[in-house]
Amino acid sequence: MIVVIDYGAGNLQSVVKAFRFIGGDIQVTSDKEMLKDASAAVLPGVGAFGDAMDCLKRSDFVKPVLDFIESEKPFLGICLGLQLLFEGSEENPGISGLGVLKGNIRRIPAGPGLKIPHIGWNSLDIKKVDGLFRGLEPNPYVYFVHSYYLQVENPEIVSSTTNYGIQIDASVQRGNLFATQFHPEKSGKTGLKMLKNFLSCVEAGGTR
Repeated sequence: MIVVIDYGAGNLQSVVKAFRFIGGDIQVTSDKEMLKDASAAVLPGVGAFGDAMDCLKRSDFVKPVLDFIESEKPFLGICLGLQLLFEGSEENPGISGLGVLKGNIRRIPAGPGLKIPHIGWNSLDIKKVDGLFRGLEPNPYVYFVHSYYLQVENPEIVSSTTNYGIQIDASVQRGNLFATQFHPEKSGKTGLKMLKNFLSCVEAGGTR
């Protein structure tokens, strides 16, 4: 069973609906024991970085999430759920993220013709053709909603990039840990294929 972690700062229903559409056994939970026993977990997120970290702390989910990731069972962070995995964000200086991965979240710089927040479809430059991107066509379009972007310390974990005035690290992969700045659940057939790939990883019991 896949669990979507309900820590009070996630857009849960669109993720649940997408997984159920492709036949995934998925449940929303705020129960730490259910998370511990799950075969995979999804961490969504909307809103501000600092507020989301506060929600994680107040719901006492920080250690359970870290323990789950350390277990190396498949884990998927989406949008703010990606950002929380890193060390901090310019959105709320001084507030630490989960620090699972090294890197920071920067504000997208304003530029000619660029609207902030970045809302809409952008193509990906895929760096890792396995994992979420197995079987996808080159440069697929996916849906973004964000004002801040990831800048990783170790480029080897970057699985795709996009460009919105600057190069953006759009997704990361480390073993069975996956995270996307974009919303696969809102990215049409392409996004559903990514979620199917994650589901295949879960069903196989590990990395594919």
